[in-house]
Amino acid sequence: MLRKRGAKLVGRYREENFRFNGPGKSTRNTTLRLRVLNGGPRGVLTVKGPATFEAGVKIREETEVELSDVHATLDLLQQLSFRVGWTYPKNRTMYTLDGIVVTLDVLEFGWFVEVEGAATALPEMARSLGLDPANALRDSYSVMARKHMKAKRPTKSPPTPVTLPEEAAAQA
Repeated sequence: MLRKRGAKLVGRYREENFRFNGPGKSTRNTTLRLRVLNGGPRGVLTVKGPATFEAGVKIREETEVELSDVHATLDLLQQLSFRVGWTYPKNRTMYTLDGIVVTLDVLEFGWFVEVEGAATALPEMARSLGLDPANALRDSYSVMARKHMKAKRPTKSPPTPVTLPEEAAAQA
């Protein structure tokens, strides 16, 4: 549909997303979310504020800084007492259409579409692409990645001792 509408392909690439735990507040509503992207056209350090939702549109303050050396940035953050809490890879295909950025993302836990641009234009753009803003996911990739990792983890139940019947134990 994007090609048919004349969207311009910006690029296709694989990203590794590093999410950090660190000093400061840690509640979902107050945390500044710190992320380093490694891959694609550039490395990026991103700080995200809390999200609000209006008419199916997620709105949040986001500050990004382009990185020339992702590994040095990861090291610097760790020296400042931030720790990589989790990572998740993402295959991304990015388009632009009428001043809106549309990304098609494939992650281990699903396929997703992001529509980014002026908040007033997003619901109509989403509908024109066959998407219903009322069905927009509220969770971030980071939250979904943590839920996915937690669901994959084996349970931590205590080991069950094996007991042999007396006659089997006598033969052993």
